[in-house]
Parts: sequence; structure tokens; C-alpha cells
Amino acid sequence: MAGNTFGEAFRVTTWGESHGTAIGAVIDGCPPGLIIDQADIDHEMARRRPGQGGASSPRKEPDKVEILSGIFTPHGEEMPKTTGTPISLAIYNKDAHSKSYDTLRDIFRPGHGDRTYLAKYGIRDHRGGGRASARETAARVAAGAIAKQLLKKHGIEVCAYTVALGGIRIESCDLAKIHENSYFCPDPVAAKRMEARVQEVRTQGDTLGGIVEIRATCPAGLGEPVFDKLEAGLAHALMSIGAVKGIEIGAGFAAAEMLGSRNNDAIGQAGFLGNNAGGILAGISNGEDIVIRVAVKPIPSISREQKTVNLANEEVTIRVGGRHDISAIPRIIPVCEAMVRLTLADYLLRDRASKERTGAGI
Repeated sequence: MAGNTFGEAFRVTTWGESHGTAIGAVIDGCPPGLIIDQADIDHEMARRRPGQGGASSPRKEPDKVEILSGIFTPHGEEMPKTTGTPISLAIYNKDAHSKSYDTLRDIFRPGHGDRTYLAKYGIRDHRGGGRASARETAARVAAGAIAKQLLKKHGIEVCAYTVALGGIRIESCDLAKIHENSYFCPDPVAAKRMEARVQEVRTQGDTLGGIVEIRATCPAGLGEPVFDKLEAGLAHALMSIGAVKGIEIGAGFAAAEMLGSRNNDAIGQAGFLGNNAGGILAGISNGEDIVIRVAVKPIPSISREQKTVNLANEEVTIRVGGRHDISAIPRIIPVCEAMVRLTLADYLLRDRASKERTGAGI
């Protein structure tokens, strides 16, 4: 199964299935000597863990990351450090209820990858979707927590938050408020309306989509020209998340309705006077905050009756049981952060390697 590895210099391969023994990731290319804070990894995993918040699945997983290789605690030191060798991360599945999916063994669920996986591989894991399950994103968050600690050394920080859920949009944006509600929403009033909307849709047996915004502080100069533009890498990373169906950077689609005189970010002696570019020009970071928004589709597993077909191509109706989120938001928030971190870590190391080869900046 190709397509399980992301990045060039900071390479991450995820493995495992939703209802298998475990899921995990292998990181190759992480520089040696990086201090690894297990508490920080635990913090990131807790934000994605199921069983929290009104929109979340009741599945209970501890999501404790076990680091199997690639770190070592030097004599006399308290914290482990990376050794420069592959870092293997494992997260064991503790609360998988596979029997809940027995009735779906021979039925294609609308909105899922059941039919496409079967068309490609001739076999599919019906238990929660296998590799197509959102459970796979726990491995991304674990790897992203390692990237976070690398980026921190270079002053790069990433923060994501909810700007819309179920048609309700924020009207104010105070990033200091995002950890005060379960939706990581910077508008407390909108967060309360989102919670009410989630509970309303829950009673209807349906699900919700929304929009997540991601901001990253980033020095100027990261990115590659033409095909490996920084925004192309970020789009690749974020569009690889199963629930993401669209992306825009900076002004995004609104730029299509602007005059060039308005869309261009004027430049003063202190730097750029606006950020319609979203922190990226000509595929290279310009020193302003990178600003990205992603459109998140509704969770396809719903308890309302839907029309579909079975393996014999007979028309049937189904109601998807089991334990499912009402929305991918807010649990997708740390996943978005992780993918941006993995991208920036990769471009950072690629940039460093390029300068070492050419002697530039040394």
C-alpha cells in the first residue's frame, strides 16, 4: 500500500488500522540531540483523544504513546534525546468494538471509502474503515508532537482553532479564549451556539461540518520554487486528512473578487502592511504569519436511514450504528496542527541541507 510516507527530509510513515492491535508512526530524519518531552506528547494526544466534548465519539482510548526506538537518556541527564536514528511510536488500541461493524461486512457505507478501497485492493477491512479511519490521525498527532519540539528551537509555533461549525461562524477572534471551550473556538458566544447546534443535530441522527483556521509563525525563506512551493506542501499535508475537502491560504477564494491594488500587501520599512498572501509569496514564506483555512466535511457515519448497495449490487437501506463523532471538529484541530508542523519541519530541514550543500548562510 503506497502513500503511507510523508515528507522528504523529515519523513513520517504511519501504520496500523482502527481495529488492529495498534497504530503508530516511524520518523526518519529527525536530527540528533533534540530533547523529547513525553508530557508534551501526552498533551497533544489528549487533545485528539476520543470520548471528550459534545461532538466526540464515546470510544475511550488512552492514546498513550510508547516510544520504541530513536531516543536515549544520556548519563546524568533527566530527559531523553533523539539519537538521529528512526523514531518508532506505538499507540495501542484498547477500546475497539469490532462486532459493531459485523452487519456492514457486505454493505458499502455512503460517504466512506468502502467501495474505493475494494476497487483498488480487492479486499477491505470493514471494521471501522481500517486505514481509512480517522483513528489513523492519532499517529500523525504523535509524530507532529516530535516535530513541534524541533520547531520550538527555531521559534516556529502553530495554532489551530474553529471558525465555523454547522453554519455558525465566529464574530470575534480572541486566541486567548480557544482553550476555554471544547471546540477550540476564539469566540465564546459562538462556541455556546455551536454546542447547542451539535446537540440539536445529535437528536436528528445527523452530523456537521465546519471550518478550521491554522496560524503558524514562520521565518522568511522557507519553501522551494515551482513544484515544491510551501503552500503546495501545506495543501498536500492538510488535504491528506480524510475529512478535509478544501483549503485556502491568506485571502483565499476572496482574492478572486479583489482588485490587485487591494489584494497586494503593501510594504513599509517595518515590513508588510497586510497579509492577504497568508505569509507566503512565490512559494516561499515571507516572515508574516502563515494563515490557512480548511473545509471539514460532516462525518459520514450517521444513524439516519440511507440508501446504498451491497457486494451483490443489490439496493439496501442502512443505519450506521457504533460510536461516532457528530463532527470531526474539534478533534481534527490537533491533527491540522500536526500536519502543518510536519510540513514546516520538513521544509526547515530541507532548507538547512540546501544551505549546507551550497555554503549559503553559513
